[in-house]
Amino acid sequence: MHIEISTDRNITGSEGLTTHIKELVQHALIHLSDQITRAEVHLSDGNARKTGQDDKRCMIEARLERQQPTAVTHGAATMEQAVKGAADKLKRSLESNLGRLNDGH
Repeated sequence: MHIEISTDRNITGSEGLTTHIKELVQHALIHLSDQITRAEVHLSDGNARKTGQDDKRCMIEARLERQQPTAVTHGAATMEQAVKGAADKLKRSLESNLGRLNDGH
């Protein structure tokens, strides 16, 4: 599974942040990794440098072989919480979609 990370202008990207985010996403989706060809993670901070509740946002779009992409978004107080929340939502969504596909065959 290939994972791409992008940030908005309000988030200072670093190699450490990228590595940590990739690890969080890989961990959440490990049992689906052979079916996911690519995951795109977009991080944003709605309030820039000001603090606020649920101002950190993570959108993850996953591409499965021969399927339409699936995208989810999660907002939280910290970037780590936003990524974990989005990864969990994505996991549930993909499992549901794959279950429906398998039931149809």
